[in-house]
Amino acid sequence: MTKRINLNFILVIAAAIILSVSFSTIVSYRLFQKEVFADLASFAGLLEEMNVLDKMKKEGFVQPEDELRITWIAEDGVVIYDSYTRGDVLENHKDRLEIIKAMQTGEGTSIRKSQTMGRNIFFYAKKTADGTIIRIAKEAESIWSVYKNMLPVTLICAFCSFFISVFIARRLTKVLIRPIEQMAEDMEHLENVTVYGELAPFVEKIRFQHEEVLKNARIRQEFTANVSHELKTPLTSISGYAELIASGMASKKEGRHFAREIYGNAQRLLAMINDILKLSELEDSDEDRLSLERADLFALAGDCIKMIKPMADKYDVCVSLKGTPLFVYGDKSLLEELIYNLCDNAIRYNKKGGHVWVTVTDKLIVQDDGIGIPKKCQKQVFERFFRVDKSRSKKTGGTGLGLAIVKHIAQVHNADISLDSDEGFGTTICVKFSENPPLA
Repeated sequence: MTKRINLNFILVIAAAIILSVSFSTIVSYRLFQKEVFADLASFAGLLEEMNVLDKMKKEGFVQPEDELRITWIAEDGVVIYDSYTRGDVLENHKDRLEIIKAMQTGEGTSIRKSQTMGRNIFFYAKKTADGTIIRIAKEAESIWSVYKNMLPVTLICAFCSFFISVFIARRLTKVLIRPIEQMAEDMEHLENVTVYGELAPFVEKIRFQHEEVLKNARIRQEFTANVSHELKTPLTSISGYAELIASGMASKKEGRHFAREIYGNAQRLLAMINDILKLSELEDSDEDRLSLERADLFALAGDCIKMIKPMADKYDVCVSLKGTPLFVYGDKSLLEELIYNLCDNAIRYNKKGGHVWVTVTDKLIVQDDGIGIPKKCQKQVFERFFRVDKSRSKKTGGTGLGLAIVKHIAQVHNADISLDSDEGFGTTICVKFSENPPLA
């Protein structure tokens, strides 16, 4: 990773140096061109004002010491005078670009390659008051000559800049990578990693995700251990009773008793497996997989109470419903499961002749006057396989997963769940659903 970052830094530095040199050379050459044309224009203006051309024409051919070439051209393109040679031997200039521009707009410029390698000729033409054209020409360096002249200094500066930049890049890479390497070496103590400000949110996110992974791993490990333990007990009972029946040691009366025990433990296993599958399904579900629709909690609660009435009668517990319709967006089957499990739990952990009150207002409330939950256990009741009274759970057939399922259903519906209980006086569980948009 360090090598790759260093290589990328080097490539960026090299590209930056090349682009900077090229851009600065082009800009400098364009400024140089403007300066040359400005000088030629000034010189042409002086020639016109001082009537120097008439004098030079009378005196004959004159080559200026400053290497400027002066040409005087008639309106028809015939050369009247040229400071490098006699005008009568020169061809007509009316098709020259700078002359055409001067005839049309009053002045014109052009650049043409010189016969001398690597140099350009700059032409500036100006139309005078009498219609003739004054043209000034000067040989100057081409852009490639500029590059050639600048090359030694440019290379020295580029190499110095390159090596300094590479040194700085290597230092920066170490600063960037070192915290990440420290995190990789010791994920358990991320709080000891010293990072720069920009990396702090990233480290905090890594720390949070690492803790979540460890937490989930621990929960799954505990869940696996609990499942194994919970399945072992009924399976051991089933195996023992079946062995007694198979050996012929049990009488007919005992055989019927053993068969009832096998059936009861098998039902307990099925209930546990169904709850485990339901939990797994809830953990893997997301909003896109839910069958969301407008559901009335009051109507669902009424249906659940009808379904659970035989069980309530078995335990001699009275279940009642009151309240008003409450419409929420949710998965009807999961909402029914939530209400059913709350009522089922309230009945199983009640007393003979007890009561369960289901109230629907702006929230769902399930209250009972049963055995209650000790204060020390109230934070754990929504954990998987947690039982306040294990002997009572086995007697009533509870799996220890009902309230865990309730918690997960509430979570997938963005609902808040709270519990209030006094040991010996009963328990109240409240589920508050978030605000839902109106049905379109």
